[in-house]
Amino acid sequence: MGEKQYYVYIMTNKHNTVLHTGVTNDIIRRAHEHKEGLVKGFTKRYNVINLVFYQECNSSIDAIAEEKRIKGGSRKKKIALIESINPEWIDLYPKMVN
Repeated sequence: MGEKQYYVYIMTNKHNTVLHTGVTNDIIRRAHEHKEGLVKGFTKRYNVINLVFYQECNSSIDAIAEEKRIKGGSRKKKIALIESINPEWIDLYPKMVN
């Protein structure tokens, strides 16, 4: 049995005006929950549905530390991070499930 994986991720809305950073141990499930509006609060209210960045981490502690680092940065730094792996801001979720 393999080790559990953890992810830090950034999702956005249709117009890329809202950024949400989170942590999960199941990136496909979590992105699906956001897309379907199953996560109440901020992400549902602002229709945060596109997965534009994710990074695999070795442990939950590492993932939470990375989430805090990203959240503590400016919007400009978040955009640079997204564009370092996804310059077109495409929704990465469809590629993960196919």
